Amino acid sequence: MPNPIKNRYDFVYLFDVQDGNPNGDPDAGNLPRVDAETGMGLVTDVCLKRKVRNYVQIVKDGSERFGIFVKEKAVLNLLIDEAHEQEGVKKKEKGEKTEAARQWMCGKYYDIRTFGAVMSTGKNAGQVRGPIQLTFSRSVEPIVVLEHAITRMAVTTEADAEKQGGDNRTMGRKYTVPYGLYLCHGFVSAHLAAQTGFSEEDLVLFWEALKNMFEHDRSAARGLMSARGLYVFEHGSALGSAPATKLFERITVERNAGDEPARSFSDYQIKADETGLPTGIKLLKLI
Repeated sequence: MPNPIKNRYDFVYLFDVQDGNPNGDPDAGNLPRVDAETGMGLVTDVCLKRKVRNYVQIVKDGSERFGIFVKEKAVLNLLIDEAHEQEGVKKKEKGEKTEAARQWMCGKYYDIRTFGAVMSTGKNAGQVRGPIQLTFSRSVEPIVVLEHAITRMAVTTEADAEKQGGDNRTMGRKYTVPYGLYLCHGFVSAHLAAQTGFSEEDLVLFWEALKNMFEHDRSAARGLMSARGLYVFEHGSALGSAPATKLFERITVERNAGDEPARSFSDYQIKADETGLPTGIKLLKLI
């Protein structure tokens, strides 16, 4: 099994949406998520993790050590029970089986050793706290939510057709953000990586997913979404050399001159301050 990473990382990730809904809220009729007090758009950490999982599933196609635990139509307890059927787990004493099953799950599933998982159901494989954690993404400026009426030239049932006298139209609603640039903060813990076996290969795959995942997640509802920036602060040790918040302040987003609403990435400038970085810190610009 590959060795776990040794260094801590903190990163800033920027992405944008044009004429789409980056993350609908099912409790609000699938409206784009918005901070009610500021009008800033929000995208949950779970939304981005889903796209990372989907990308890894496509690229690795279920190859050894790169299975995905939380995926479409998965029955999680069956996967947890599978761990207990492994020879290396069955032979353990009762008190050691949960830990052995946890380790087997970390070795098999990429998303468990990356993001963690609760596996205390079924035959119990314990809980895993993943080394990579993400904040909610927040738009750099307030967003506008537009509502569009859409028409389908068909109905679902014959009864609906009779009610319309054969006109056969179905009306619906669609919500979009004309444009929004979103910023996310992330953290990679070497100490938690040691517990899950998260390796350098796993980390490279994660950066690759952030760069490319929107290219394989296209839909009319999401409009045009693109990765726009990935700024990684690499520490020289597991403990790190500076607070993450101080490092994040070095990445700033500024509007270009003009009073018109932002409608493209070219309306912004991203600046990364590399002067006087704390000892042991490297700034990597991966996008």
